[in-house]
Amino acid sequence: MMLMTLRETVCRANRALLEEGLVTWTSGNVSGRDPETGLIVIKPSGLKFPELPPENMVIVDPDTALVEGDHGPSSDTPSHAYVYRHRSDVMGVVHTHSNYATAFAAVGRSIPVVLTAIADEFGCEIPCAPYARIGGQAIGRAIVEHIGPSPAVLMRQHGVFTIGASVEKALKAAVMVEDIAKTVWLALQIGEVEVLPAEEIAANFERYVTRYGTMDASRNE
Repeated sequence: MMLMTLRETVCRANRALLEEGLVTWTSGNVSGRDPETGLIVIKPSGLKFPELPPENMVIVDPDTALVEGDHGPSSDTPSHAYVYRHRSDVMGVVHTHSNYATAFAAVGRSIPVVLTAIADEFGCEIPCAPYARIGGQAIGRAIVEHIGPSPAVLMRQHGVFTIGASVEKALKAAVMVEDIAKTVWLALQIGEVEVLPAEEIAANFERYVTRYGTMDASRNE
């Protein structure tokens, strides 16, 4: 069986979606790309998360042709594949319908940088891309065109997609975008929110990326 290490990584990440409360039933999916072959490992369509051992992961080529698997690949496979074909830096893609982030997507609203935590993790607002139909390349095209420097993008009236240089980084972005979306939503119930100045966003992001967790960091959270 091909790409067992990547299968295991993608399997764990898919199960983590349910554990983190980012999906329900069979919704959502995670994929990973093998840097040597370019092949994509992705969750199969329609199976519940407890039914997802590594052996049930599906392998497709960059054009979504089935390479190995006993089940059909996720219906979002064309979107994932489009991202991989147009972003050589991306090795993991995650899709969720997490409640708070998807609420912003439902009303076509980006998540602004109103917290240092957003500046730290994302360095910019979480953009909301226009509505795109499921099942083809339209969503993947919208992701590439609208995600910008962010590792996460909201798809209007659909859900959340995140990307990363690894499956784990894409998964972390999915967890964090839901966390900050919840906080921003709660803040909006209290009153107006204020976007951080651009220089503060840049300073927080630079500190977090280059010095967080090191001895010379100004603070560790």
